Amino acid sequence: MKNISIRPIRAGDNPVIAGIIRKILLSFFAALLATGLVQLSLSSFNQVTDKNLYIPFGSIGFWLLILGFIFFTGLLAGSYPAFFLSSFQPVKVLKGGFKKVNALVTPRKVLVVLQFSFAIILIICTIIVQQQINHAQDRDTGYDKNNLIYHFLSGDIEKNYRLIKNELVSSGAASSVTKTSAPLTQAWSDSWGFEWEGKDPNDKTDFDRYSADDNFLKTTGLQLIQGRDMDLNKYITDSTAMILNESALKIMKFKKPIGQTIKDGDTQFHVIGIVKDFILRSPYEPTHPMIIEGGKGWFNVIHIKLTNHQPTAKSLQQAESIFKKYNPEYPFEYHFVDEEYAKKFQDEKRTAVLAAFFSGLTIFISCLGLFGLATYMAETRIKEIGVRKVLGASVAGITFLISRDFLRLVLIAFLIAAPIAWWSMETWLKNYSYRVSIQWWVFALAGGVSFLIALATISYQAVRAAVANPVNSLRAE
Repeated sequence: MKNISIRPIRAGDNPVIAGIIRKILLSFFAALLATGLVQLSLSSFNQVTDKNLYIPFGSIGFWLLILGFIFFTGLLAGSYPAFFLSSFQPVKVLKGGFKKVNALVTPRKVLVVLQFSFAIILIICTIIVQQQINHAQDRDTGYDKNNLIYHFLSGDIEKNYRLIKNELVSSGAASSVTKTSAPLTQAWSDSWGFEWEGKDPNDKTDFDRYSADDNFLKTTGLQLIQGRDMDLNKYITDSTAMILNESALKIMKFKKPIGQTIKDGDTQFHVIGIVKDFILRSPYEPTHPMIIEGGKGWFNVIHIKLTNHQPTAKSLQQAESIFKKYNPEYPFEYHFVDEEYAKKFQDEKRTAVLAAFFSGLTIFISCLGLFGLATYMAETRIKEIGVRKVLGASVAGITFLISRDFLRLVLIAFLIAAPIAWWSMETWLKNYSYRVSIQWWVFALAGGVSFLIALATISYQAVRAAVANPVNSLRAE
């Protein structure tokens, strides 16, 4: 009787297990590389998103989650091809019958379509978000932001306001100065309790309420339509003066607004001027009706119009010395109005940057998948290409033959992505009253860019297969 040796079954004996182990190891090394890249890019990402994200290297839960994700990814990536290959019958494999090159739907094609769908959606979203930002930035603010700064009334500034104002102007650092209840870019107060002659008792219109003293229009550059600016030196009664914007005048329906009386609580104000609407709140919203009360109001901010006759740095240096003189215990903390106004676009700019970044990343990943699929298709159709060349097919014809299938996938991706992108952007734009309209050329541009990227990605493999020697191609088969 012959001795029969029995050896243990190893992973290499089972193609399914071997394939899964290889994919898990590949996922592990990919996770190491990804962790390093994330660590290197976190600083820049935090600056863009205004967050403080970090990798919790000391957390056991974090590493368990990562290991679980690695195992799941490797299992998912390794099980399908392993089971797929192990299901082939040896006879058919040797005859080449396992090559389903021209199958209508394959996992590779589905993944390429999904990748390009996400890429096209992000391209369209990036363009529309940037359009919305530009649309709001091009809107007329209604005042002059150039060389205009503000400083909060901290410490002894309000007590020494007249002295500070006079020295700022006399030194040449500023052309004009005014006090206000809030920065010119913010709305700190509103009310619907104003009373005027002819008001509808059921009118509950909410007005933005603001306070200002001398030279308010001169300092801010607001555009006067009727009447005059605040001037407490010339007109003592300007402590109860009031300036309306166009929207407020439409609500009150005064035919002759100058001299009209408006009551705010127990105080009666008289209208001395009408100014053009200006953006106090969001540049994406319609202008609110606004009332600007005179010297009897409350004040928190001093606005300073720096002179244009000398460098801004020199004007700021002179202003700092004056503030230090009259308010020595507090720092000179000024804010440029144009910079504060620019902050109103931060959220939208952050969205645009992130959308552009992920769009580029998705396109890159899509191109990798498309390049891999093009390589695979060129290799599996090498005999067909050789026969076509022998029969007289041109390089351009073969290149088009190979590229056509991939461009069809991109077209399918575009047809999927376009309505999704339109719906998502239309929903997002509903949050803005002052908004752009979605135009057809955005979709045409995104589709054209996607087709060019896809064509550039597959052209190398397509041309390489088309110019190959048909003798070698046929011999390889």
